[in-house]
Amino acid sequence: MPVVNDLKGPAGRLEALLDGPDTEGPVRAAVVFAHPHPQFGGTMHTKTVFQGAKALARIGCAVLRFNFRGVGASEGTFDRGEGEKEDFRAALDYMEAHYPGAKIWAAGFSFGSWVALEVGAVDPRVSALIGIAPPVMTSVSGHDYDFTNTSTSTKPKFFVQGEADEVCPVEGMWKFYGSLEEPKELVIIDGADHLFEGKTGEVGEALEDLLADFSS
Repeated sequence: MPVVNDLKGPAGRLEALLDGPDTEGPVRAAVVFAHPHPQFGGTMHTKTVFQGAKALARIGCAVLRFNFRGVGASEGTFDRGEGEKEDFRAALDYMEAHYPGAKIWAAGFSFGSWVALEVGAVDPRVSALIGIAPPVMTSVSGHDYDFTNTSTSTKPKFFVQGEADEVCPVEGMWKFYGSLEEPKELVIIDGADHLFEGKTGEVGEALEDLLADFSS
């Protein structure tokens, strides 16, 4: 997978990798995939992010994984989400420039799904939203996550959730999902905790099933 050396955010260079696509011809979509909370060990190498990116590459997408500011070799410091949203927008700019005319999807895992969904919901370039274990109806380290943009969006929304998620309980996900505008789809992975330990491959399979025939 190519190392990306020219992705810059408002706080400086962002460390990034570009996966796929595994298929020939035009890309299905250019995807930006955001990682979990930086202060709890989340990086672009987190297993669920890795498996999700590989799955999207298998169905013909180009997938950009990057480290938020202050993570790994990325410059800057953690900014409680606001700066990380700017980082995500910079990654969208990068994919738009490198895949002109391609559809753009916003994806993320946990904290990264909040960033991706909220930014992608209101960015006119983004045509689909993908959230894995989004922190809905929950608080992490005193931070309540506002999903206002996502809640009112009519863009296609795809979710993967662990049935035994101890951080973002599935009951909250069902309530949140029920309040969302169509179109939307949700896959629940039996017995999976928040990090999908031992089940990250199933996350990839779920994304393939959800998006293999999606054409928006």
